[in-house]
Amino acid sequence: MPKRTKPVSIVPPADNPTESPSSRKMVLRMRSAGKMKRLSRLSKEREDDWKPESSKKAKVKQGKKIEGHDPEKPKKPPTAFFYFLEDFRKEYQEQNPSIRSMRDIGKACGEKWKTMTYEEKVQYYDIATEKRREFDKAMAEYVKRKESGEFEESEHHSESEFD
Repeated sequence: MPKRTKPVSIVPPADNPTESPSSRKMVLRMRSAGKMKRLSRLSKEREDDWKPESSKKAKVKQGKKIEGHDPEKPKKPPTAFFYFLEDFRKEYQEQNPSIRSMRDIGKACGEKWKTMTYEEKVQYYDIATEKRREFDKAMAEYVKRKESGEFEESEHHSESEFD
């Protein structure tokens, strides 16, 4: 015969206060949905009170920081899919002149890309690989120039020209 479990109680029995917490009986109480919502809201308010300002979520979306943008840094090349999209868009618009929405063209392109075999995609992968190789060279050159301080000197000159 299976062993019976004791009911769970949140409130300790008043008759024996010296009893250890692990041996006390616990009672499970059901609360109404309204009361649970109220308790949840109160706990969130209390949580916000003790959180530091920096960890609270901002209500307004903040844009990207333009400070860190370096106009001299090489731009990453597109992937093979984007080279395919470029070709596909031209063909698709010729065949379907009534469809102008980029959303519809993009969906059709995605479906076509998924159904293409690797052999059909190879030409686009080759283009992407070549562009990536060029980007890597340009990036290595950029890093060397940045480490040597070439950009910092040109920035100081451009600021002094407008003073």
